Amino acid sequence: MIQVFAPWYDEREVNAVAEVIRSGWVGLGPKTAEFERKFAEYCQVPYCVGFNSCTAALDMAMRLIGVNHGDEVIVPTNTFVSTAHCVAYNLGTPIFADINECTLDLDIDDVARKIGPRTKAIIAVHYGGRPVDMDRLKSVAGNIPIIEDCAHAAGARYKGRPVGGLGVLGCFSFHAVKNLAMGEGGALTLRDEKLMQRAKRLRWLGIDKGTWDRTGMDRSYWWEYQVDEIGLKSHLNDIHAAIGLVQLAKLDESNARRREIVAMYREGFKDVPQIRMPPPDDEVFQSSWHFCEILAERRDELSVFLKEHGINTGVHYKPIHLYRCYGNRPVLPVAERLFPRMLTLPIYPGLSKANVEYVIATVKKFYAR
Repeated sequence: MIQVFAPWYDEREVNAVAEVIRSGWVGLGPKTAEFERKFAEYCQVPYCVGFNSCTAALDMAMRLIGVNHGDEVIVPTNTFVSTAHCVAYNLGTPIFADINECTLDLDIDDVARKIGPRTKAIIAVHYGGRPVDMDRLKSVAGNIPIIEDCAHAAGARYKGRPVGGLGVLGCFSFHAVKNLAMGEGGALTLRDEKLMQRAKRLRWLGIDKGTWDRTGMDRSYWWEYQVDEIGLKSHLNDIHAAIGLVQLAKLDESNARRREIVAMYREGFKDVPQIRMPPPDDEVFQSSWHFCEILAERRDELSVFLKEHGINTGVHYKPIHLYRCYGNRPVLPVAERLFPRMLTLPIYPGLSKANVEYVIATVKKFYAR
């Protein structure tokens, strides 16, 4: 069975994990600190704070900018539910914006219509790995802070700059199927030292010093610490960070392979009118190609046909405003019209050329019936 996603692991990850286990220190410690430093350098920002998920990083972002009861945060409806849930966790109200007809990401014109006196922030999701038009969004947002949801976008670039440093805060996912796959993990990228220090406290229950900081390299443990505000236990650990360090070293190579796969799909479907491919990269937008979301006629029938022929597919995403947990549904016509056609094709570095060609041939076979 050809999967939709798969991590790209080899002996380097195995050896990295073994090294951490042999060290006797597997929690929040030196490997986490090393990953934070190197990932901050990669994103061209001063600071990175590691978390156990992107959801935790998004939740922290909302807390750092002060989202609370009565505040509104504009989010695209075409994203994973974490993007909206993080607003609700902090007692704010997610205001759903429609999506762009071409890119399937945030419709900036709709964002402009939905900005109001209670708008506390805007979350820009780099959908599928393609960066949002950040300059245009900033011109609409004015002084409203923009949070980058980079869950799909490790390694993506906007006008030559890495995502994660284009807004006030950047939130990354290192889930098992992401481009940088730790198994579980996330990160917050930022430029403000005080926010960084607060995030590090709050990810460790509000405690001002982590266990590694209180123990030190000589392992002489000191028990005393202070707690000034209530936080959660949401930090990254050294096992996942060790995997992340190997994955970070492979990230550009991994993303290059994804681009090759998308190019094969684009060439293979150029004469298939029932398929619309996502827009290609250019000098402004360089996607990480976490996924390749096509628009396909008779999507559900095609998905079943592919499954019967050994090919798994996905859908990213059902519009969040259609879920019952968010109550009253706004009218978002573009998302509602395009959702029934959205289909995610297999894409991951280990996907062979022969398998990509088989996917293309099977899709063509379906439409030729």
